[in-house]
Amino acid sequence: MTASGRYEEVDFDVEEALALVKEGGAEVPDDSGTTGASSSVPAPAPQGDGRKDTGEHRTAMPWQRARAVAGRAPRRPGAPVSVPLDAALGLVLAAPLAALTDLPSFDTSAMDGWAVAGPGPWDVRAGGVLAGHGAPAPLTDGEAVPIATGARIPQDTSAVLRSEHGHGDDNGRLHAIRDVVHGQDIRPRGQECRSGEPLLPSGTLVTPAVLGLAAAAGYDTVSALPRPRAEILVLGDELLTGGLPHDGLIRDALGPMLPPWLRALGAEVVAVRRLGDDAQALRRALRNSDADLVVTTGGTAAGPVDHVHPILRRSGAELLVDGVQVRPGHPMLLARLKEDQHLVGLPGNPLAAVSGLLTLAEPLLRTLSGRTAPEPYTLPLQDTVHGHPYDTRLIPVVLRGDRAAPLHYNGPAMLRSIAVADALAVVPPGGARPGQELEILDLPWAMAGIEVCFT
Repeated sequence: MTASGRYEEVDFDVEEALALVKEGGAEVPDDSGTTGASSSVPAPAPQGDGRKDTGEHRTAMPWQRARAVAGRAPRRPGAPVSVPLDAALGLVLAAPLAALTDLPSFDTSAMDGWAVAGPGPWDVRAGGVLAGHGAPAPLTDGEAVPIATGARIPQDTSAVLRSEHGHGDDNGRLHAIRDVVHGQDIRPRGQECRSGEPLLPSGTLVTPAVLGLAAAAGYDTVSALPRPRAEILVLGDELLTGGLPHDGLIRDALGPMLPPWLRALGAEVVAVRRLGDDAQALRRALRNSDADLVVTTGGTAAGPVDHVHPILRRSGAELLVDGVQVRPGHPMLLARLKEDQHLVGLPGNPLAAVSGLLTLAEPLLRTLSGRTAPEPYTLPLQDTVHGHPYDTRLIPVVLRGDRAAPLHYNGPAMLRSIAVADALAVVPPGGARPGQELEILDLPWAMAGIEVCFT
């Protein structure tokens, strides 16, 4: 691996690479094809070993730095596209939105009642003015006409008298039971905006309210940044896609979980492929993928069937993050496969994979889709949380009033807590005490209710 972190193309077999990985301190071909001490694929530290001098801690990146690297990794978002309004939800505006017409585009009634001209009482004209009809006949002083909410105001109207504020007499004349103020309950043309007036800046997330504003302002389409395309490669021979676990086999939790999670983070999931522990299948899948982001599950450590590092090495990928000082999920990685293609390698344990998603995939997808980073915030912790001696911990929490309550069942293979959590609390090395302020990472569906609609 070069000083820049890029794996150069070298000619040796995957099986040879696996053997070297298993040896832990063995020599591997360096940039020139000669041999040198391996620092890119360290031997795994014993479980629970917190010593700073382990290989893991020599190469692993601090959690905050890893997130920053992931956010800067993409060169640029995709080129803007013109998107119909009914397909734009969840995208980001690539150009400012300006009004194409005055809003409202004509004087309209804000209430059901009567359009009146001059002081009352008024003679009531037969018929009425309804929304969606053309310009009504002008009024003369002392005249009124029934009008519906949203209907066009007749010329020379003084005000709209609400239905509940008027009554008729035996002679068919309309009387007001309250003072009538000139212009009351009339929405004048251009009250909200004038044609050409800026409404929303580029970079705005398209929410349902944005869609409504765009439609009202005269748009059929908007210019938006496309969703980055993501492909998921599920690794592991031990995974079942149905039925109960048996004979050393377990259910695949990440295959069902990752696609909607990535969609909630702004991606378009183009494929989910199950490759087992097949190094050649993984290599072919990476070579043939045209996704902006490839997400792998498992295979990022240094075990006998952990193929991700050797294949990245052989393909000449640039390794940007090789392990993160965070629990769970420390074996996660981020690599640049091609100029505009990245790979996020998630650990195989489900909660560890969630940690990898929010550490590496979320900031990368945020940059690719043009979204702005959420404003960081903290909350006091309700209960004590034990920490790792040297690593950050991400702990599922529920938000109760102004406090974050940590949940149990937060081991790397457990999903019981994250299934009911509102967020993850960022616990510093050494742990946190009750009342201590911790950074909070909202889960996508907790950040904004519309996120679940993006699927």
